[in-house]
Amino acid sequence: MTDARGAPTLFGHPRGLLVIWSTEVWDRISFHGMQALLTLYLADQLLLPANIGKVVGIHEFRAGLEFFTGPLSVKALATQIFGLYIGFVYFMPMVGAALGDALLGRRRAIILGALLMSAGHFAMAFDASFLLALLLLILGAGLLRGNLQPQVGELYDRDDRRRTVAFQIYGAAVNLGAFIAPLLTGQLAKSFGWHVGFGFAGFGMLIGLVIYTVWGRGLPSRPPALSGDKSVSDKLTTQDWRAIYFLVSLIPIASLFWVAQSQVWNTYNLWVQDHIELRFGHWEMPIPWLQSLDGLSPLFTVPFVLWVWHWQASRNREPNEFVKAAIGCFIFGLGTLWLGFAYLAYDANGRAPVLWAVVFHLVSNLGWVYFAPTMTALYSRSAPPQVSATMIGVYSLSVTLGSFISGRLGSLYEHVSPTTFWTIHAALVSFGGVLLLIVGQTVARSRRALAASGVANS
Repeated sequence: MTDARGAPTLFGHPRGLLVIWSTEVWDRISFHGMQALLTLYLADQLLLPANIGKVVGIHEFRAGLEFFTGPLSVKALATQIFGLYIGFVYFMPMVGAALGDALLGRRRAIILGALLMSAGHFAMAFDASFLLALLLLILGAGLLRGNLQPQVGELYDRDDRRRTVAFQIYGAAVNLGAFIAPLLTGQLAKSFGWHVGFGFAGFGMLIGLVIYTVWGRGLPSRPPALSGDKSVSDKLTTQDWRAIYFLVSLIPIASLFWVAQSQVWNTYNLWVQDHIELRFGHWEMPIPWLQSLDGLSPLFTVPFVLWVWHWQASRNREPNEFVKAAIGCFIFGLGTLWLGFAYLAYDANGRAPVLWAVVFHLVSNLGWVYFAPTMTALYSRSAPPQVSATMIGVYSLSVTLGSFISGRLGSLYEHVSPTTFWTIHAALVSFGGVLLLIVGQTVARSRRALAASGVANS
């Protein structure tokens, strides 16, 4: 079967979506495998006095951080490094997308990004090259993600309703990788050492590279603007610039969601280590295994949410993108607040059952499904075609800002109660939901006013 563009389809979607999906699965296996281990690795091994001196440049790096933050404990330094790493990983897609739009083109940018990420993961196998590894991973993620995700939107016409569904499917790839990676790297790190876990992540990225280079030749690849293709380098109109300014203005609001989400990747692991019972008889569950629930949960919640939206659409009651994203913030805030009350289930050793954390992951990921793919689809639909990849990269600035803030908030973990710590994050993400509702109502009023004006002028 073919679609309106004449492209072959699979289950009603362009077949190219399967190639992008498969590539992204392995990208996320490599990324989430690293992410699940990093804070624990830093706090429990690399930053300890006996090991920190092995890292090339770490003392200068730490001095630079402490110039702005003041003295940092081992845990505070670990959460700060993690926040900076995740923040820059999500900042660089804007740069990578701009390079793909203007200079490299989609395909070359994606291949170069995958190579850099693979090198970064393998560099993590050595303590001395830790900072170099982070740099390679950051640069590679920028090129790969800044150009792979926009290819999803380019498979569809701008008004094609399948676009939002496609980003949900793409999000399922993200979450499948997030499910598999912590299980594998967590067990490898526990059984054979941290560096083996990091090395596996590198091989995962190489598999993603092979999939893309072999089967991705037919994917849409916007040529670089500097190649002289006038259709790409058309000047932006006044209306285009208004859309860009509006999308940029949403970044601080969206970042409130990512403050809480980033903390789940970061300080949450230390909280689990301190407050969740992971021992079952003589066996102790690796902490990163809980992170795998972030990937497993949406595989069940995405079909449910899509069914709800379809049911609402059949009755002309489907919420707009702003309402969907706001609902996601409120649900995520509820899940984060749940963590703050884990003390209600503490045993004699001050630990809550692992089921408490499982409930959190189920609830928070329902919020993620409502928020994250919806916001990506909003940017893909609203951005001018000439800079579509760049604007999706701009959206990643919200994750950057949220990660930077979560890194700083992580330093509170040793100074306030867990209830206070998680309530702060629940309040921030819920406030983001309130702001999105206000913005959505403002946009709706503006559209109604323009429509009424058009009718009056006619």
